[in-house]
Amino acid sequence: MRITISPSGGTPAEQVYDQLRGLITTGGLAADDRLPSVRRLAADLGVAPGTIAKAYRRLEEDEFVVSRTGAGTRVSPQASAVSRSVARAARSLIVAAKHDGLTYEDTQRALRAMWMSDR
Repeated sequence: MRITISPSGGTPAEQVYDQLRGLITTGGLAADDRLPSVRRLAADLGVAPGTIAKAYRRLEEDEFVVSRTGAGTRVSPQASAVSRSVARAARSLIVAAKHDGLTYEDTQRALRAMWMSDR
């Protein structure tokens, strides 16, 4: 797991939240994978423990992770189960779009059109 903090990327808590959420939704972190402790990740990134705690709380509120005293913070089974199927579909879409010579913007427009027509 690799997380970085950029001076121009928003608050450190937002960056940690966004990167962990991305890892979970793309399958980089699987169901029940344990996240580093708040203190450990804070030390690794050179930020205050409160920064990591804030990101973890938000991930828990959004049901990406589950925190239990003594068991640490783990990826929620529900978050990754849905995420893996969406990630596979997204990868397939990317491969097909690139094969057809579509740009990211073309692909995004096509996805939006399909989403809106499936109401």
